[in-house]
Amino acid sequence: MTIRSDKNPYAGSLAILTSLFFIWGFITCLNDILIPHLKSVFTLNYTQAMLIQFCFFTAYFVVSVPSGYLVEKIDYKGGIIAGLAIAGTGCLLFYPAAGSHSYPLFLGAFFVLASGITLLQVAANPYVTILGKPETASSRLTMTQAFNSLGTTIAPYLGALFILNTAVKTADEIKLLNADELSAYQAAQATAVQNPYLLLAAILFFIAVIFALIKLPKIEAAEAQVLGVEDDVHDNAWGYKHLVLGAIGIFVYVGGEVSIGSFLINFLGEPSIAGLEEKDAGKYVSFYWGGAMIGRFIGAIVMQRIQPNKALTFNAVTAALLVLITIISSGHVAMWTILAIGLFNSIMFPTIFSLAVNGLGKHTGQGSGILCAAIVGGAILPVMQGAFADLIGIQQAFFIPVLCYCYIAYYGWKGYKLPTI
Repeated sequence: MTIRSDKNPYAGSLAILTSLFFIWGFITCLNDILIPHLKSVFTLNYTQAMLIQFCFFTAYFVVSVPSGYLVEKIDYKGGIIAGLAIAGTGCLLFYPAAGSHSYPLFLGAFFVLASGITLLQVAANPYVTILGKPETASSRLTMTQAFNSLGTTIAPYLGALFILNTAVKTADEIKLLNADELSAYQAAQATAVQNPYLLLAAILFFIAVIFALIKLPKIEAAEAQVLGVEDDVHDNAWGYKHLVLGAIGIFVYVGGEVSIGSFLINFLGEPSIAGLEEKDAGKYVSFYWGGAMIGRFIGAIVMQRIQPNKALTFNAVTAALLVLITIISSGHVAMWTILAIGLFNSIMFPTIFSLAVNGLGKHTGQGSGILCAAIVGGAILPVMQGAFADLIGIQQAFFIPVLCYCYIAYYGWKGYKLPTI
């Protein structure tokens, strides 16, 4: 007689892995706090301040594919430990950056931190898909991604509490300070970054030690197979069409999601939409990101009974329709349709990811690196939407996310399919 046959024997390992998703979501979202903080400290313009996101997302593009090869050499657990150590080192670099008041050193610290998080994702995402039944891989990854969203929800509040605990002066107020006052002000503001990031570094190194000591299931990349699909069909991951199409899906998903989030405050401030002041509009942005968190918890349950590709197609079509309504409407209709998209964004990343690495076998690590490199869409598409917003208006420029969701719908309908052997 089979006992508890439907219980995942890796439940304990999955619970430990979930902590990683929370911590890297938390760290990533702290960028939203540091951008205005460092902008004031170093009296930067917006272009200079946005170098923070540029350096952060560039790491995904530069480091992801090498990380995939590394994971294939040292296995998933080794990749996780290395990723935690590199991210912890990046956090430590914030201390000398703040102490020396060096913006270039801050940018370097962001790149190192993001490199560690990238390696962490390259190792952890496919590991989660492997620890259990293949048919519930999307559900598992969606659940762990939900805790990632929990981190992004909590981080802004705590970041504002500890990093923005002193008043930030405007550029005009800073101009009125003499040399000594300016030096003291910059020192106080920069130092506000040091303690939180020292704490984060300690947490990351502590978790790395825990992962080094605990026993996790040792599953080599070559074991990540699907019945009927050989792992040596291609010489490398690039030979799998569904992976390449999935990488495009990740690119447009992250680009579309970040594009919408980046323009929300300005959009809600439009007189024809809600006419909100920035501080009030910022409160409504939590509905967008909070919807993604709620949707992931719901999706983790629903997708145990619904095929992941069908759920992906439905959500993508719905999101595209909501953006279209946003473009052609005004007032509270446009406001709430754009905010509601977060709920339907929820399952897209983990579902595209799990469908794309399905059947890669020994090339799963490399495939994960390719997919993580595609996250660079979050740095490119928002800039494109900004250019169109300058030309045709902020509301009409949302046609770019519409195109993104149309592609994602195609991937869920047809592009995810494995080759017939």
